[in-house]
Amino acid sequence: MRPLAGKTALVTGAARGIGRAIALRLAVKGMRLALADRDMARLALTVREVQGYGVETHACDCELTDPASVDDLAGSMLRRWAGVDLLVNNAGIAHYGPVHAMTEAQIDRLLAVNFHAPIRLTHALLPALLARPESHVLNVGSVLGLAVMPKVALYCASKHGLVGFSETLRLEYGRQGLGVTTLCPGFVRTAMIDSAPVAGAPLRQPPWVLCVTPNQIARAAVAGVERNRRRVVVDPVGRWLRGAMGLAPGVFDWMNSLGRSKRVAEKRAELAALGANREAALRIKLGIAPEETPLSGKPMAA
Repeated sequence: MRPLAGKTALVTGAARGIGRAIALRLAVKGMRLALADRDMARLALTVREVQGYGVETHACDCELTDPASVDDLAGSMLRRWAGVDLLVNNAGIAHYGPVHAMTEAQIDRLLAVNFHAPIRLTHALLPALLARPESHVLNVGSVLGLAVMPKVALYCASKHGLVGFSETLRLEYGRQGLGVTTLCPGFVRTAMIDSAPVAGAPLRQPPWVLCVTPNQIARAAVAGVERNRRRVVVDPVGRWLRGAMGLAPGVFDWMNSLGRSKRVAEKRAELAALGANREAALRIKLGIAPEETPLSGKPMAA
């Protein structure tokens, strides 16, 4: 989609990180911007920076877990500028830990922000996007939407879903002038990891040498929009992970199987001990003597 100057864009999650960097890059290109976030104090700082480039900017308070708030965001965008040329679904959250350690509220929130909100916002703005001769949707996914890693199952699921939605949308509406690009960053120097809920041991930041900056991501993302690229994978770690998963998925299964038998035996012993402890505690609570019939209902040996 070229040129970008004078056109209108909506960016979610614009208060910090990749969203802020994309907003600044679009301002350099001369776009009018509606910037959405729930952290209005941080968003005000981004708005001030963007206005330094002399472009019209509007700040929007939006809670992406609330469908009514997402609908209000789309409505305010259309009322203010009577249309949109570029939608950037950037907002996202993470959670680190095994699936069983997540609460239902954490699962619902992650899927609402990472998956449901981009679909709902795209659906609401699709008629306005298609009314333009040329328009674009940029969905910020992740290299974990193309590959997988342990202890981020719901994050991977949300990003895999977003990749599928994006690429199907591109096929459905490409002939009508709508471009769709999926941005798939790898390790990025943002606060997402620091702010992610963690079950268990503290989550370590990846080595800085393996990370790219939000500004690098933003430059690649905007170039991808201008060239109507299907996917943008920026960093070498992301490219390696995507390639490894595609070419040799069995290697990951083999790596996962190392030590499996030993761990399974350890887990069985842990569960047996846990079961015995629970039964003993229940006996005490119910006042059942050890020599009486077991709680399992099996007869005791004479």
